[in-house]
Amino acid sequence: MTPGSNLPLSAARVAVDVTAPVRLDVSGLLLAADGKVRSDDDFVFYNQPSAPGVTHSAAAGGGDTVTVDTAAVPEGIDKIVVTASLDTPGATFAGTEPTGTVRDADNGSVLASFTPPRLGTETALVLVEIYRRGGGWKVRAVGQGYADGLAGIATDFGVSVEEPAAPAAAPQAPPAPPAPAAGWGPPTGAPAPVAPPPAAAPAAPAPAPSAPAPGTGKINLDKGRVSLQKNQTVSLVKGGRPMLSSVRMGLGWEPAFRGKSIDLDASVIAYGPDRKKVDNCFFGKLMILGGAIQHSGDNLTGEGAGDDEAITVHLGGLPPEVTGLIFVVNSFSGQKFSEVAKAYCRLLDAQSGEELVRFDLTHAEPRTGVMMAKLVRQYSGEWEMTALGEFVDARTVRGMTKPAAQAL
Repeated sequence: MTPGSNLPLSAARVAVDVTAPVRLDVSGLLLAADGKVRSDDDFVFYNQPSAPGVTHSAAAGGGDTVTVDTAAVPEGIDKIVVTASLDTPGATFAGTEPTGTVRDADNGSVLASFTPPRLGTETALVLVEIYRRGGGWKVRAVGQGYADGLAGIATDFGVSVEEPAAPAAAPQAPPAPPAPAAGWGPPTGAPAPVAPPPAAAPAAPAPAPSAPAPGTGKINLDKGRVSLQKNQTVSLVKGGRPMLSSVRMGLGWEPAFRGKSIDLDASVIAYGPDRKKVDNCFFGKLMILGGAIQHSGDNLTGEGAGDDEAITVHLGGLPPEVTGLIFVVNSFSGQKFSEVAKAYCRLLDAQSGEELVRFDLTHAEPRTGVMMAKLVRQYSGEWEMTALGEFVDARTVRGMTKPAAQAL
């Protein structure tokens, strides 16, 4: 398709896959006849993944998908616009070509494809729109760019965007935070826990629908998938109830240089409240703690789509003495992480396969080990996941035991 062109839709359920060489924040907005959302509930993105007839999900081959069930879209909605903004602050679309592929959501057949031409200083854009016409539905290629990011799009279409609150003058020092779970405090030299803001001056929400900046507090799973940055924490709580079911930590990576294999090993180390190792699970020991933790096996190349290795944890089956888990990746062959691209970890509901939390490693160091994330059991019973992204010199899980303990 070319900008401004349109096609009738031959399917009642269509999926718009948005892909690019870089990470994007993709969203869908349900617009009434006046070109505005009816409320903020009509803004669909990864942390608010559904509205009537419209859902957001991660695409199987990478990127994001906005699925529109035209039969379920409310009568008062005239169109659904699919937008994309860059995940990296300050980046523009110059040299980046996002593509929107419209498929039949039931059989996967491609109905249309559109790549906006001549992008430059734009930081966000409306890619395509699905709209009513003459009793049917059509798709139009748009490609309209914005220089003020997703906040500009949101404001244009009536989504409430609040400015960050000004800092209070000379605030009193907040009370000391409570002791962390299981008696753990930060190791020597580690940053002190960040106290919550004073009750009299709560911080206003950020304008973009991404996770809060590092250090701004914990979030939960109530609004769907959470994308973490380094040192951010998410509480595995949904609807006020801790998750005690099974979760799967998927870890993936790709070779940074074409034609080169990367042999990395993903492992998890279980610790007690005294930071003493209870056990570890890796390619040479695929099941520990009576089957409460299971490893998928070794991937020798790093090639192929999807997770390279996965570790399943039955949270409810972990013995009481296990209060912390550190997920690590090592290069036994000595290859450095500077030779690795697109390393990530993601936490999924092991039963439904739903992605709950994702952490993309945004930089690499020429070292042989990395601590990706930790799960810590709280006094109240729920588990919290924190993105780490800390590199160390260790080629085996055994070499990770001490630095991982210090990260708890």
